[in-house]
Amino acid sequence: MKPKRVLIALVLALCVSVLCTWLVSRRLTAMPTVQKLPDARYAAPSRALQAGEVLKSDDLELVAWPGSNPVDGALSQPSDAIGRELLFPMAKGEPILDSDLSAAGSGTGLASRIPDGMRAVALRSDEVVGVAGFLVPGSHLDVLATLHTGSSPDSVTALVLQNAVVLAAGHQLEPDPSGKTSDVTVVTLLLTPVQAERAVLASNQGVIHFVLRNGADSSRSGDTPILLSQLSGQGPVAGPAITRATARASVPVSTAAQRAEIETVLGGGSQ
Repeated sequence: MKPKRVLIALVLALCVSVLCTWLVSRRLTAMPTVQKLPDARYAAPSRALQAGEVLKSDDLELVAWPGSNPVDGALSQPSDAIGRELLFPMAKGEPILDSDLSAAGSGTGLASRIPDGMRAVALRSDEVVGVAGFLVPGSHLDVLATLHTGSSPDSVTALVLQNAVVLAAGHQLEPDPSGKTSDVTVVTLLLTPVQAERAVLASNQGVIHFVLRNGADSSRSGDTPILLSQLSGQGPVAGPAITRATARASVPVSTAAQRAEIETVLGGGSQ
């Protein structure tokens, strides 16, 4: 009797095993087959290239790239890059994007770096106006103009431009790799047509000054002009009121003889 039971158990186990194998095979057959995408081929530098180089056929090669990880905007043919200027340094074998190159037909040099709808305007500076030589391509700055207006005998300093980008410092289109600064007499700014009109008018009517700012600072300040009489205390003072208590708290005074009474100024009047 026992051998018969053992035989029945073995037969049942075999049937269960066959059933499980069949179910697993059906599940695997029903799963979609993942096809491997063929490798893409992109144009890339055949050597390390520097910004400003005009690409030639010898500078380019085709490199294989995984088809599962395509590069948006990459050029698939070296012929699409020949004759165009490289805007950024690139390593050997790095796929070249269309945005890495000057626009086709735009020429080379400074003109190739001007986006559509923008203008390049050169403004003359000296060592002081040029922030002591610390203006380099890529710097962000504000432009102030000091001039005379027909409505007032006072000199007035007005904020002409805010957060303008330096396109070139002299003939330099890229910052010095070693970080060295140099004094230049002409700074070229990237401006809109309206900003270009303001800059040219200001430079012809008075003296312009460049104010260097943090490139990450995109805030905009008020553009109320400052009169010479305001600096001498003879005219209305622009800006928020300064209270006597605030002034005393912020200005250290060592002796009673050095204390000065500071009036509260409100919109040109005083109390």
